[in-house]
Amino acid sequence: MSKIDVVVTGLGATTPLGGDVASTWDGLLAGRSGVRTIEADWVERFDLPVKIGAALAEEPTERIPRVQARRLDRCEQVALIAARQAWADAGFTEPTDEHTDVVPERLGVSIGTGIGGPVTLLNQDDLLEEHGIRKVSPLTVPMLMPNGPAAHVGIDLRARAGVHSPASACASGAEGIALGYQMIQTGRADVVIAGGAEACIHPITIAGFAQARTVSTRNDDPAHASRPFDTNRDGFVLGEGAGVVILERADLAAARGATVYARLGGFGITSDAHHITGNHPEGIGQIAAMNEAVRMAGLSAADVGHVNAHATSTVVGDIGEAAAIRKAIGEHPVVTAPKGALGHLVGGAGAVEGIATILALYHGLVPATLNLEELDPKVELDVVAGEPRKVELSAAVSNSFGFGGHNTALLFTPA
Repeated sequence: MSKIDVVVTGLGATTPLGGDVASTWDGLLAGRSGVRTIEADWVERFDLPVKIGAALAEEPTERIPRVQARRLDRCEQVALIAARQAWADAGFTEPTDEHTDVVPERLGVSIGTGIGGPVTLLNQDDLLEEHGIRKVSPLTVPMLMPNGPAAHVGIDLRARAGVHSPASACASGAEGIALGYQMIQTGRADVVIAGGAEACIHPITIAGFAQARTVSTRNDDPAHASRPFDTNRDGFVLGEGAGVVILERADLAAARGATVYARLGGFGITSDAHHITGNHPEGIGQIAAMNEAVRMAGLSAADVGHVNAHATSTVVGDIGEAAAIRKAIGEHPVVTAPKGALGHLVGGAGAVEGIATILALYHGLVPATLNLEELDPKVELDVVAGEPRKVELSAAVSNSFGFGGHNTALLFTPA
């Protein structure tokens, strides 16, 4: 079976830097931070050691009617916002059962989440304990289920070729895009709405990560807390948001005169089989994922000029990934780490950073890694710091690695 060219024709996002792709991209280029002090009263009530997070720059109710928003978990809200943006950006009209630009039976969805809707679960449990069953919402299960974000997007945009919701921790968004590519390659769909979403800044997640000592406690300086590859990094900052791309058969995109941002040339999905939270010490899964993405694209490591690093700002993780990039790709790529500005969007991270990688290719401009003041000497890579860097790229890789040993690498080439 011959390989089908798969291209990206639409982009959508809502993040700590902005309520859409344009404002998020502008924030990355300008070096703005999306990390702020958490204003919720529960921070003091539980005396949490971590008082910072990367909350959405724009509340979902600014784009979704409040009546509809009340029927959706926050994770579902951000997925729907990003998907609608991407759909419109691809030039598609609002779908109906009678007519759409894409036959519904040829339209798929693949939107991942790492955590899903536990905020709904915990809030409804509080109501049950305080007021009894009569106060529990009949929408509790549809709001908390991890396939909720993908399912709501599928219903909203009339997708009937299949709706998938990979849950691979911090690799979920990237895996969502990879599975969307597979849907097209295997002939199941012509167009796929793909990406990831997360919205779980909550005392239980903050407390859990704090107890594991994986998050930054730089409470007195939120904007400088997330510091990928920096010598003084002390952990990641939990964020929320969603990113969605429209993947489409290249021939169909050309026939309708669509704008093409990039070509998705290949991907690699591997698993470490090593530890539930720690990466393999030799980076074998990360290296294999990048190698497979390059192989699938029919390229060599020398062709990859840019790597969007997963780099969360943890002491051990950043060093391990840097070594893996050197072994898989080499020391020549221009590297950046958007989590310095965005925080860690967990299930949404791989999709939002995939969009950043696409735009770096599209504009020939790689954003700087925010807060990188002193590169860790163990990071033997060309990491962009200070100002964005103009580059001419023939291929770029975006990495996403998650708890459980999940590794996904996406490879994009210019349109």
